[in-house]
Amino acid sequence: MAAITAAMVGELRAKTDAPMMECKKALTEAEGDMGRAEEILRVKLGGKAGKAASRITAEGVVATYIAGGVGALVEVNSETDFVAKNDDFLALANTAARLVAEKNPADVAALLALPATDDGKTLDEVRSALIGKIGENMSIRRFQRFETSAKLASYLHGTRIGVMVEFDGADEQVGKDVAMHIAAMKPVALSSEQVPAELIEKERSVAKLKADEDAAAAVAAGKPVQPADIVAKRLEGSVQKYLKEVSLLNQAFVKNDKQSIEQMLKEKATTVKAFVMYVVGEGIEKKVDDFAAEVAAQVAASKGA
Repeated sequence: MAAITAAMVGELRAKTDAPMMECKKALTEAEGDMGRAEEILRVKLGGKAGKAASRITAEGVVATYIAGGVGALVEVNSETDFVAKNDDFLALANTAARLVAEKNPADVAALLALPATDDGKTLDEVRSALIGKIGENMSIRRFQRFETSAKLASYLHGTRIGVMVEFDGADEQVGKDVAMHIAAMKPVALSSEQVPAELIEKERSVAKLKADEDAAAAVAAGKPVQPADIVAKRLEGSVQKYLKEVSLLNQAFVKNDKQSIEQMLKEKATTVKAFVMYVVGEGIEKKVDDFAAEVAAQVAASKGA
């Protein structure tokens, strides 16, 4: 019978995400034949063999890379913030950012197919091996690439918030200051005109609900209800206030709240052309695990095996 080595077990786990002991049993049964062992696992465990791949990855890091006028911002996710601090995981994220900048992949699938190591392993193979090593799902969620004749600046707030700014100006520090400001104040657009229509309508709807509540309260108290034209002005005022709060150029500069970003840029003879901000896990619904129940289920499953 062929000797089953730890390396073989690790390789099978990386391919299937199956538990380590199940991989060893399958390899033993298959007498060391990797392909047959994989088939055994698929039959025996079914969906369990790819369990890690189905788990939600809402933690992780944002990585940046800049080389001249080419830069990249990448979000790489993990299941827990503990793994997000792992050196190998951080290296994966940094490699992904570099590959985006250097190779200009069309999408995440193309990025994963790129060679990432000296021996030709793809980024997806590196990711899969790391999943097998750590036992936790990891995914590359999104990236943004810049290629410009202007300048690029980036800012990372820890590893969870990342910003990249494209700008024109002599003072490099201005770009860095704007990137830091964006991470702190989280604008949704460069200017009021660029704020997405759906966000404006949402704000208008909230203001309308508040006006309706005020009208109902006035009626209940026997007081006069505001005329329609006054209500319309209130709604427009709420929308304009919102636009000022969420558009970068209109925001008060975090380093000097007496100036707007637009005023600061004018003073520094600088123009911001574009920016991107990623917040780790933004928009991903996190699963709240019942740890005790999970342990109990694993114990029950082991007894039944």
